[in-house]
Amino acid sequence: MDKYLGKRLDGRYEIHELIGIGGMANVYRCTDTVDDREVAIKILKDEYLNNEEFIRRFKNESKAIAMLSHPNIVKVYDVSFGDMIQYIVMEYIDGITLKEYIENQGIIEWKDVLHLTTQILKALQHAHECGIVHRDIKPQNIMLLQDGTIKVTDFGIARFSDKATRTMTEQAIGSVHYIAPEQARGDSTDGKTDIYSVGVMLYEMLTGKLPFDGDSAVTVALMQLQSTPKRPREVNPGIPIGLEQITIKAMQKQPSDRYTSAAEMLSDIERFRLNPSIVFNYGSSFVDNQPTKYVSKEGNNKKDYTKSAEDTRETRSTDYGSDNEDYIKRHKPSYYALKGILISALLVCLVIVSLALYRGCSTSQSHDVDVPNYIGKTLVEANENNSNGFVFEVKSKYDESAEIGEILDQEPEAGSMKIKSGSTITLTVNGKDTEVSVPFVTNFSEKDTVSALKDKSLIPKVVYVEDSKTPKGYTIETFPKAGVKTTIGSSVYVFIANGEKPKKVALPSVFGATLSQAKTTLEDLLFTVEIIQDDDSKKPKDTILSMSPLPYGKLDEGSVVTLTVSSGKGDKKTVNIFVDLPSNVEGSVDMTVIVDGVVDNELSKTLVPQYNKTCTLELTGSGTSNVVIQLNGQVYREYKIDYATESVQKTATYEYVAETTAPPEPTSSPESGVGDSSDDPNYNPGGEIT
Repeated sequence: MDKYLGKRLDGRYEIHELIGIGGMANVYRCTDTVDDREVAIKILKDEYLNNEEFIRRFKNESKAIAMLSHPNIVKVYDVSFGDMIQYIVMEYIDGITLKEYIENQGIIEWKDVLHLTTQILKALQHAHECGIVHRDIKPQNIMLLQDGTIKVTDFGIARFSDKATRTMTEQAIGSVHYIAPEQARGDSTDGKTDIYSVGVMLYEMLTGKLPFDGDSAVTVALMQLQSTPKRPREVNPGIPIGLEQITIKAMQKQPSDRYTSAAEMLSDIERFRLNPSIVFNYGSSFVDNQPTKYVSKEGNNKKDYTKSAEDTRETRSTDYGSDNEDYIKRHKPSYYALKGILISALLVCLVIVSLALYRGCSTSQSHDVDVPNYIGKTLVEANENNSNGFVFEVKSKYDESAEIGEILDQEPEAGSMKIKSGSTITLTVNGKDTEVSVPFVTNFSEKDTVSALKDKSLIPKVVYVEDSKTPKGYTIETFPKAGVKTTIGSSVYVFIANGEKPKKVALPSVFGATLSQAKTTLEDLLFTVEIIQDDDSKKPKDTILSMSPLPYGKLDEGSVVTLTVSSGKGDKKTVNIFVDLPSNVEGSVDMTVIVDGVVDNELSKTLVPQYNKTCTLELTGSGTSNVVIQLNGQVYREYKIDYATESVQKTATYEYVAETTAPPEPTSSPESGVGDSSDDPNYNPGGEIT
């Protein structure tokens, strides 16, 4: 049974049932007894309480959602980041994930797809305007309520900085089926990364299939980088051309070819919603050469109208979403002439404004720098030391006196002028042609792979992935693949095995065991044990007070388990020492009690041994103490106290020598002839010497 069920967190949140299990956290349906409402609480799994990366992601999620306020984004009510438990209190959503809905429905009607996608984009538009990129948009993170409302959830790997990058592991980049190519490469991400994921979801909802699927995460990620999916209308011919175009534009490999923002994509979706027959002018790659046919419904007087993508006639529907007849409205030639003039004027204005904005942005973001000297270097070196973001245009020229890949010439010349950062520099590279074959480096070490690629004047881009079949630190695959021709100086992505996931081991409870028993149990399971001593605990010494993470969860082999144990110092107890007094003493003696080298004035006192055969001393403390008893300055008894066991051990006993007032007996020295004064004939006590 789940240890949290039936419990109350912080005296406020009553936990009723487990409603979701994620990679790093579980979600529970709870009642907020203070505000009297149902809430969902996401609790970080115990095995990640000591994992800095997961704690960072968990806190990052709470910060990201707390900054947002939108009807299509789940609300956050409360957070708690304690040492023993970390949780986020969120809005409770009574619904299913969009993934479940897709699996149940198969292909979703395109009108419903518009309704769902519009809400997702509105949520992302709000997040992007707040500077937050989700980076894990997928149907599993979209909740669908019974009334059709969408809620975007799980901002666990959202980022706040444009410079954030990720290595390609499934945990770092979310689901590989929905990630953008730049995210798979570990490059920087922005709002267009989320746009790509929305495009993949659009594709899946419209066709009932994922655009890319494979046997492993690496395979799918490679397909995201290099493959082109089937056009949606090839899978489902019932998809309107305009909606297919929107989907394909959102899924472009290059971020610059996608929609620049969620707002721009929303604008095209709205244009399509108002006119489902629209064909967008996205360029030649988006043109559908197959004409669209419009069929009237007037009984026997049926008439087919054909409209090509290049046709300039305006077509519209009289009533979107109804069964009313579609028709083509015709205008006089003067109408089209006037319309053409207006559109041309508008385009000219847009071009002028765009150029002005571009120049303004370029001026503000770039700066003038001297042209560097690249002659004699390789393309790899030029790219590795390109802090000014120059774009290199490569030409090929063969010179047998120079190394292949060496830069022979450049334009503009080094130091000849100042140019803007980001400008294009033409480099002439030594080679018989501009293409080289990607070398075979599978199962090479990372060092050897990088060296082999640089020898071919190719730039290695290393991406680390989890893999159980390839030894850690060795190459799994490259993109482009071995043998493929590519341009000198181009990048080759190298996928290096980062080892398989550590084996998960169930963490047992060691409460009630001794410290030595607990360490043996945990170390036998290959856990690393750390000890924290608690000096304030009143429990006996070596009593295990707590363990972190909590027991019964699963941890990676070698994980650190911290045990907090009682040092016994806080376990204060009272013990009695019974001191036997000497019997050959007349009068009183001064008893001094010294505890751990310090005189205890409260216990020290004057005694009369002939009336008291023993003296009882009451001491309170923790741990152990050494007690010394002195009588009239003479060490008399020594004891050792163990407060934890309440035992007293006498460690030393000394004879007490009683003091006397009688004069000391005289001594004589035969050598000097001097003896007792009473034997001296000249001794006259009380008189004068004669």
